[in-house]
Amino acid sequence: MNVIAADDRPARDWTQAFAWLNERAQERAVPLCAAVVLVPYAQLMAQARRQWQEAYPQGFAPRFETTRNWAGQFAAPRAQPTEYTGERARDAITARALLARAGLAAHVDLLVGPLLEMAEQLAPAAAAVPPERRAAWGDVARALLPASSEGSAVQLEAAAAQVALEWVLSSRHGSDALFGEQARASARLLLVIEGLQPDPLAQALLAHWEDDGCAMALHDAPAPAAVARVALHATEDGEAEAQRAAACVLAHLADGRAPVALVATDRALTRRVSALLQQAGVPLQDETGWTLSTTRAAARVMAALRACAWGAGSDAVLDWLKHCPAAEQQDVRALERWLRKSGAHRWSAAADELAARAEQHPLPAALAARCQDWRAPLQGRRSLSDWLAALRALLQATQAWEVLAADAAGARVLAELHLPPGLDGALSDAEGAHQRLDLPEFTRWAGDVLECARHRPDYPAGAPVVVLPLAQVLGRPFAALVMPGCDEKRLQSTPEPPGAWTAAQRQALGLPTREALAQAQLHAWRCALATVQVDVVWRMGEGGEPLLPSPLVQALQLDGHAAHGRDANVARPIAAAPVERPSADGSALGLARLSASAYDDLRQCPYRFFALRMLGLQDDDELDGRVGKRDFGAWLHAALQHFHEALRADAQAERSALMDAAAERASREMRLQDGDFLPYSSAWPGLRSGYLAWLAEHEAGTGAAFERAEERARQPLAGIELVGKLDRVDLMPAPGDAAPGYLVIDYKCEDARKTADRVKPGAEDTQLAFYAALMPPGSVLRAAYVNVGERGATRLHEQTDVLAQRERLLAGIAQDVQRIASGEPLQALGEGSACTWCAARGLCRRDFWK
Repeated sequence: MNVIAADDRPARDWTQAFAWLNERAQERAVPLCAAVVLVPYAQLMAQARRQWQEAYPQGFAPRFETTRNWAGQFAAPRAQPTEYTGERARDAITARALLARAGLAAHVDLLVGPLLEMAEQLAPAAAAVPPERRAAWGDVARALLPASSEGSAVQLEAAAAQVALEWVLSSRHGSDALFGEQARASARLLLVIEGLQPDPLAQALLAHWEDDGCAMALHDAPAPAAVARVALHATEDGEAEAQRAAACVLAHLADGRAPVALVATDRALTRRVSALLQQAGVPLQDETGWTLSTTRAAARVMAALRACAWGAGSDAVLDWLKHCPAAEQQDVRALERWLRKSGAHRWSAAADELAARAEQHPLPAALAARCQDWRAPLQGRRSLSDWLAALRALLQATQAWEVLAADAAGARVLAELHLPPGLDGALSDAEGAHQRLDLPEFTRWAGDVLECARHRPDYPAGAPVVVLPLAQVLGRPFAALVMPGCDEKRLQSTPEPPGAWTAAQRQALGLPTREALAQAQLHAWRCALATVQVDVVWRMGEGGEPLLPSPLVQALQLDGHAAHGRDANVARPIAAAPVERPSADGSALGLARLSASAYDDLRQCPYRFFALRMLGLQDDDELDGRVGKRDFGAWLHAALQHFHEALRADAQAERSALMDAAAERASREMRLQDGDFLPYSSAWPGLRSGYLAWLAEHEAGTGAAFERAEERARQPLAGIELVGKLDRVDLMPAPGDAAPGYLVIDYKCEDARKTADRVKPGAEDTQLAFYAALMPPGSVLRAAYVNVGERGATRLHEQTDVLAQRERLLAGIAQDVQRIASGEPLQALGEGSACTWCAARGLCRRDFWK
């Protein structure tokens, strides 16, 4: 591959800047090693060194620094307990103590986040003021802040702003060393390379250096039409945008254009493009990294903390155990099966139940017991250092420590949380380090620390693709630039300034203003467009909503400085390969038992019956804890069973009270909490009244008496066994000496019209006929649905001629069983509404049939 040279415009800009420094050094007889060149961001230091070496290959070179890097070279005094340090792990604890000291202890959880954000925004502005003038700056800043008093959220925010201001004013800042005599003596000349927006600290240092300092700009770029070839790519959605951007990068590399800048405008989009490039084997130099909290290592630690919460759900504990090296995965799968089958979404109750039934479920019970032992130490209230020790012990006991320490991101997680032995001492002298926290507060602290840290993995030297923010294109030569995410949402022409400061406050305090950010965005855009080859990519819609291109892109279109880009995606011909409608032979599996719902599957679709019933392929039940219609139905069945059994034992008891007691018992058995069941419990009084009114009418009109409920019944038929659960069976009186009959009742909690349709002549419903077949042969019986409405109305819908339907059903079942045993194919029908929500749709590949 012949590499095409990158743009040489940045080199010319550097040459002009270095010429001033070289001339001034010669005029004042200052050795170049006593000169400092300040660059706006760290990645530009290496580029500046290379440019100097090319321009002046002989002799000494100046030092290339950022303000942060330069300040770090001077010995910093140990932080005082209440100082703002910029380290979130320490500052988050100090902020809580400062709020409590300011009389805002009742609002700590509400204000600690805004306080940290305000301090983070004010600290650079305060640090840009020389220490001897900082007090005067503070007086001006205090006058700009509104007075606070007890009351509204706005007043609380004002109080937090005052605390933040006093916090940064009373703190020493790392850049203070740059205003000292040692820094002035070590740097006799200062050249500031300006970034895309004014840097107050750099400007203050220039004033401090007086005639020995100078500022030079690199972003006086020519108009893009004169030097750049800009291609515009409008795509349908986010995935198409990522694929188009990756294809543009690959096309540039194939044409010999390297390095290629991939501008990161959106984190999720950039990670998707990076993944596509990595799949193609392209090395990346990622200068943006990603939030540490999004790494697998951070997720492992946070999952452990969430699983140890007092009211942790079973899903949270399972999520932790699945990533726990000390837990055998076969034991985890056994535990998960038990939890989903029992519907135990609250872990504590599930662990207690497993402990009581350890003999029946040894593997899940043993793992649950170990899990409880791991969770037990992380309870109560304790200091931060004690919490760190407890978390360290938990990670070591579960063998997660070794896994984290062996991973680059994991080691960063441990370091940011001060978990390695000795690091926790750096937090022990912070104000508030000894205040006692509970586990939720400690979990929020850990999550906040990881959210504010970034992980930048090591990248190969000389990678042909560089992932970088738009502002860091400044001063760097690239052969091509690809910028996805150029829609109105992700690439704004006027970015929103951080914080809730007013325009007057921003201007006086030296905070970034809206106008400055807009100007910086425009400069960055122009620097990007000045690259030799540029691809601008955006999506035209997201989530069903249309998206316009960024105003910057629209201006480019109006100026006529760009053309429509060519889709560099390589189309691959894929021949259509429809499949035959599947069928299966179930004779080898055998059929031992058949339920009403299973037989309904057989009638709806034989292949569905084969997959779900004969092979036993079933969806896992959810453990989210939300009570749905199905849970309400199970609860109502249990409540009515308890009610009728209690009423049979004490016929004179007050029925409404009996129903309430039965409902409470059912809730306890199903481990339902009041909050979980609130939408249905609010309808309970009306449902109870409607059911009792219907029951009184039913008993008076028919003389029926409750006999049994929720009975598991079975009857043999043609070599198999019919099985099912009868919701309720009533004893019906017969005239004279005739044997009494039975009324088989099945409860329904559905729309009343749907229940009525089930018993209409010609309906294909077979449920009542199947339940009738479960009664002893020769029984005199009737069958009916009882629709228990949530709005209060309860109605009985009887199936006429149920005995004749039962006989026809039994004959049909016997015939179907014989056909399955003889090997007749169980074919997928693919008809009717049964396919819409069928769990076997992916197995039969209904959408790919011929």
